[in-house]
Amino acid sequence: MMTIFGSTCSLSSAMRRAGAAAVVLAFAVSAGHAQSGPFSSLNGAWSGTGTVSLSDGSKERIRCRAQYRVGSNGNALKQSLRCASDSYRFDLSSDVTAQGNRVAGTWGEASRNLYGDLQGQISGNEINVFVTAAGFAGNLSVTTRGNRQSVTIDSKGDLRGVSITMSRGS
Repeated sequence: MMTIFGSTCSLSSAMRRAGAAAVVLAFAVSAGHAQSGPFSSLNGAWSGTGTVSLSDGSKERIRCRAQYRVGSNGNALKQSLRCASDSYRFDLSSDVTAQGNRVAGTWGEASRNLYGDLQGQISGNEINVFVTAAGFAGNLSVTTRGNRQSVTIDSKGDLRGVSITMSRGS
């Protein structure tokens, strides 16, 4: 018999308790690590409003919904962003991974049949990427502070710019 944590128990009972404690600790460390990647703060549904600027100089108000699905380690992200106004709509999706502060992956805009690559970097709460596809190139920036997020897109094509402010779960 031996005394562990103030109680008397047999060696085999002590080993079972130690083993159980190790399993609990391993799950706690895994759960904490799963949330430690650069995308962990994005997970979930977001919605909000903004403006879209077109090449003819017009600007329109848009309503947007985003869904972020973060991989278990926080370093993988699948994103969809759907925005619409009375006369304009876009439907973006992306599948990205992070290694350190670098981001790379693929993206698409379904309503215009555009698909391409993206690459960029993460700095604190900001993700900046350069997106390319046949006939399109642009910059996309996502800045997240708590449950608020701003998304900006700048390009030289028909879509000149997008500025969106969203909140989580709204």
